[in-house]
Amino acid sequence: MPELPEVETTTKGLRRTILGLKIKDVWTDLATKDKRQRDSVANPKFFKTFRKEVSGKKILSIKRRAKNILINISGGRTILVHLKMTGHLLYGDYKKDSMNRFIHFKIAFNNKKQLYFSDLRKFGKITLLNTKTAHDTKHLNNIGPEPLEKNFTIVKFKERLHPAFARGYGGRRIKTVLMDQSVIAGIGNIYSDEILWRAGVHPERKVADVKDKEIKLIFKNIKQVLAKGIDFGGDSMSDYRNIEGLPGKFQLHHEAYMRTGKKCRKKNCRGKILRKVVNGRSAHFCSRHQK
Repeated sequence: MPELPEVETTTKGLRRTILGLKIKDVWTDLATKDKRQRDSVANPKFFKTFRKEVSGKKILSIKRRAKNILINISGGRTILVHLKMTGHLLYGDYKKDSMNRFIHFKIAFNNKKQLYFSDLRKFGKITLLNTKTAHDTKHLNNIGPEPLEKNFTIVKFKERLHPAFARGYGGRRIKTVLMDQSVIAGIGNIYSDEILWRAGVHPERKVADVKDKEIKLIFKNIKQVLAKGIDFGGDSMSDYRNIEGLPGKFQLHHEAYMRTGKKCRKKNCRGKILRKVVNGRSAHFCSRHQK
């Protein structure tokens, strides 16, 4: 699933290309009766309303909240896009490859170009919200702080962990908590593995047992690893592509994720990378220096 760096890369790409454009029309070949998709363009009835409300509207601004892309349009409406497992957005004459051929949604603009949504597994979500109340909806109202914002300090990070003890998080594994979107926004499987490898903390450690100095290392590496992910244009180990249809390069710099059986590259470490399922998600970690 695309995480914060991939979604931020996409958001920046959209700001470069579609700001100020007007929506001429929208299209989808999705059609489901699944009640969980009733407020998504995958629902034919909702799509009919969606099409009517967005046609003719101007793109005013584009923001990211956690793993959500928020496209604010004239008329006080916001198109929310969540890429989910295999989704990514493509614009204009994007580069064609095997990951860019699962087009299930399009927005046509007044400049005769289109924004495409490619989604192999069709889990992606596209909906329409009232801009003023968007952050109060079920889509956004239970998300933790943005880890790359300046006001996300070590103090705030500790606050996000320690109050969680009362909700049972103290006994939960640190990897699971880092991936909990209600605790911190945007971290998923790939980046949690990389953060914990650099901090030297085992993914199965209980949060209550993580020492203060280790919490500081985790915090430091949250900032550094996510920023590095953005610098490299995201991670394309799997499906993700940027809006030009090109892969990111963070996968070329993995230290833990998907390196099972390989030697640990930490200086003077003789460990190897192991894989273990932690609360239903795979965790990759060093057998030696992550304790």
